[in-house]
Amino acid sequence: MIRHVVCFKLTDNSQANCVHARDVLISMRGKVPMALRIEAYIDELHTPRSYDIILEVWLDSYEALDAYQNDPYHCNIVKKHMHSVAAASIALDFSVNGLD
Repeated sequence: MIRHVVCFKLTDNSQANCVHARDVLISMRGKVPMALRIEAYIDELHTPRSYDIILEVWLDSYEALDAYQNDPYHCNIVKKHMHSVAAASIALDFSVNGLD
């Protein structure tokens, strides 16, 4: 099992913009077939070091992660939107085999 985690710092981190960005991220559910599970959450503390939204995607393999990175819905809808609203992002991809 592979976890793909991305944190986004939005240019405008108002509650409405955070909710909309989270909704765009979770809109991948059922539309990006290689993603086994998709979760997105909004930061509640809003400290200077906080990022605004976290995306977590569960996939079967690194091959599935590659397919996810090139999925048309992910690229044309989600990435396009997130690149337009994010000031910065960080990502982490790791294996969690046997740790479910």
